[in-house]
Amino acid sequence: MKCSNCGFENKDKAKFCTKCGNSLTVEATDSAPVKSNNSKYIIIALIAIIIILAGTIGYFALNNNSDAAQGNDNSQSAGSQEVQSVDSSDDSSDDDSDSAKTTKVSSSKTSESTKSESKDWVSIGSYSGSGSGSETITVPEGKIMVKLSAYPIKNYATNHLYVSGSNGESGGVDWGSKSKVETRSDSFTYTSSQEEVFTIDYYETVSWEVEFFRYQ
Repeated sequence: MKCSNCGFENKDKAKFCTKCGNSLTVEATDSAPVKSNNSKYIIIALIAIIIILAGTIGYFALNNNSDAAQGNDNSQSAGSQEVQSVDSSDDSSDDDSDSAKTTKVSSSKTSESTKSESKDWVSIGSYSGSGSGSETITVPEGKIMVKLSAYPIKNYATNHLYVSGSNGESGGVDWGSKSKVETRSDSFTYTSSQEEVFTIDYYETVSWEVEFFRYQ
């Protein structure tokens, strides 16, 4: 312990200065308040540090909670937008589907109308042969067209191909003794509400053909 009077360094437990005899107890007593004041400053500094740390931790905790809440709001908003988008897509798909159905129905009606309006001659039977003979066939009702053709063996006055029906309709080809040996053809049409029976009569032919058509 250092003497405050002469500055001599004494032992720590000495009560009086070995050199000048000055009392060292008062000096020890005076140093106690200094140490006590230092301890107070240290405690105050620690408390201030603790307060600062607590404030910092609280600030970051509040920011994290705010960010999390904002993220949840954004997620909910995105989900709502996605649901709205899906609903809009479904509505659009339904509209497109209805439009497609309408177009399909319209196209179907147009096709049926066109089909009913566009009629044509359709073959309902074809018959052919050669030589001489006759055949009888039954033809259904409707608007009928008959086409026939034949080629003779040689020039006889009786070479022929005749087609005649039970309704009085008929057609045919023949060759005279001076006729050119060639293919000849004929056709006729009629309309009947019932079936008709036709007879095909042919004589001295190399080949012949008769075909029936109905307008449908």
